[in-house]
Amino acid sequence: MSKQRILTGITTTGTPHLGNFVGAIRPAIAASRDDSVESFFFLADYHALIKCHDPAQVRQSSKEIAATWLALGLDTSRAVFYRQSDIPEITELTWILTCNAAKGLMNRAHAYKAAVQANEEAGEDPDYGVTMGLFSYPVLMAADILMFRADSVPVGRDQIQHVEMARDIAQRVNHHFAPLFTLPEAVVDDNVAVLQGLDGRKMSKSYGNTIPLFLPEKQLRKAINKIKTNLLEPGEPKDPEDSTVFQIWAAFADAAETARMRREFEAGIAWGEAKKQLFELINAQLAPAREEYERLLADPGYIEQVLKAGAARARETSVPLLAQVREAVGISRMG
Repeated sequence: MSKQRILTGITTTGTPHLGNFVGAIRPAIAASRDDSVESFFFLADYHALIKCHDPAQVRQSSKEIAATWLALGLDTSRAVFYRQSDIPEITELTWILTCNAAKGLMNRAHAYKAAVQANEEAGEDPDYGVTMGLFSYPVLMAADILMFRADSVPVGRDQIQHVEMARDIAQRVNHHFAPLFTLPEAVVDDNVAVLQGLDGRKMSKSYGNTIPLFLPEKQLRKAINKIKTNLLEPGEPKDPEDSTVFQIWAAFADAAETARMRREFEAGIAWGEAKKQLFELINAQLAPAREEYERLLADPGYIEQVLKAGAARARETSVPLLAQVREAVGISRMG
């Protein structure tokens, strides 16, 4: 029986934070240890160029994200771990898919529609500031997915549309030319927590409300102390369902510890005490990985070596598939 192939991309902008860990990294690493699964993980550095025009930041983020996954225990002998830009077949496939993707489909992409709406509300031209990268990045994402014939793509609800677009483009190519591509399925795990940030909104780099994953102890304590709480005094019962502190606690604690903290909230635990316990819980879990992360950041040559080895494995799939695609669309040797 062939293995189920799962693919996950991580955009190389910004520093990984607690929300990334709980929502994507931890479940993905756990899934990669399943013998019935073949995992592909990649650093989406071409995607980073859509929003980030600071080369130093893209480079630093690539290094930090690679170090994070490795420090948290990604087994690269099992999972294929590579950098998108090390796979030249992806950009070539992107163009071939672009020639088969309907513009109307791209017009419906959430990110593009949001940009147009923001421009119209500001009284600007609808396409003001919209690059072709922003407009057509669902095609690049389709190339990422289809190149490795992924069966499943774990995503948040806001990304389901992109996997559906990849299916749509794949069906069109399969119909016009040959059955080249596997039709991917978006997988949303409702058991995975979406963490709130310091201000109570979803933890996101775009809101600037994140807690970076591997902050040194003193800074981690400071960041946790900044989590927004209400004005209830010690001794006054607090609603765990309405608390960012409790929500983050539940994402890191086991069932028994979560139940204990729920009772503490109902008994009126002081916010300072709740934050102190939250810091101790997170720090204890992340300290060993933090040490490994710092060691890896100090050895970029090793990270590069791991990514190059991953790219060589990834290209065992991408080179023959692109040869088939070129043959099917008529770009092939004569005679």
